[in-house]
Amino acid sequence: MMPSITTHSLKGGRLAQAAAMLCQDPGFRLYLDHRKRHKLGLCISQLPDGTHSEQDAREWLCAACNIQSRAELDHHPQVAATFHAIRSRFRRWYLRQRPRSA
Repeated sequence: MMPSITTHSLKGGRLAQAAAMLCQDPGFRLYLDHRKRHKLGLCISQLPDGTHSEQDAREWLCAACNIQSRAELDHHPQVAATFHAIRSRFRRWYLRQRPRSA
């Protein structure tokens, strides 16, 4: 019988690093502000831009991926797929936010 891998024994790799960088990105945290406002039907005065901190982003990402640690992203294909989908949705949103040149 193989011992189970605990979250504490997992080492983060490329995806864990990408997730950490994403949570540090002010644009991603702004995306979370916009996403939460839209989901809850709030106006900007009820949930201003800049509300989500880096820690909030980390907690949101872990909850969305159903993980305890970002290191798990590098060890579970389904979790990695969820992370890629989140990052893809963020990129699409981000590109729509950029001003278009005339």
